[in-house]
Amino acid sequence: MTACAHETISVVVPAIDEAEEIEAALTSVGSDPSVDSIVVDGGSRDDTAERARACGARVLTGPRGRALQMNRGAQDATGSILLFLHADTRLPRGWPDEVRRAIRAGAVGGRFDVVLRGRHPLLRVVAAGMNLRSRLSGISTGDQAIFVRREVFERMGGFEPIALMEDVALTRRLKREGRLAPLRVKVDTSGRRWEAHGPIRTILLMYALRLAYAVGVPPDRIARWYHDR
Repeated sequence: MTACAHETISVVVPAIDEAEEIEAALTSVGSDPSVDSIVVDGGSRDDTAERARACGARVLTGPRGRALQMNRGAQDATGSILLFLHADTRLPRGWPDEVRRAIRAGAVGGRFDVVLRGRHPLLRVVAAGMNLRSRLSGISTGDQAIFVRREVFERMGGFEPIALMEDVALTRRLKREGRLAPLRVKVDTSGRRWEAHGPIRTILLMYALRLAYAVGVPPDRIARWYHDR
């Protein structure tokens, strides 16, 4: 398929108990008529689904698990480009043009730079490190709003159905499909994880988990370590 300026984009948002964040995330998607939003609820106990519908998103239910939820949303998506957005992340103004421009230039997918939303003074440093690491390695995390040509995503079989590191696994495979676009325009994502457990401790934990994944530790075991800590 030849990319053009009017290619449709489907934004897929996996969510569980994100009533406080979902409206801002969906509002940031904007009102471009060639962009649609799909929220895949993994069993929320709050009114995430109702708030998403009020924002005009299509709401699906799916099995709990970010990879499974995103694959569920992609199955029902109609866009020729898929963008996977965390419920606590907000897209910048003009983002559809940025994505289409990257695809039109020949990228198979890409991601955004990120800024972390919160009060801790180290969050700016953490975000800068994330952006630099991603730019050098070509590996992205879900916080960076990964996007991909639909045909490529389907050919790859979507996200691996694993409990953690599904974003890292996807972008590793995407690198073999073609060029990825590291967009410098920034998404705004919540720094709540770093603030809750401390930026340094969280950084060390995440690097340890990625190292474990790189050397072949099963994702289910890594997920247990992550949640235990």
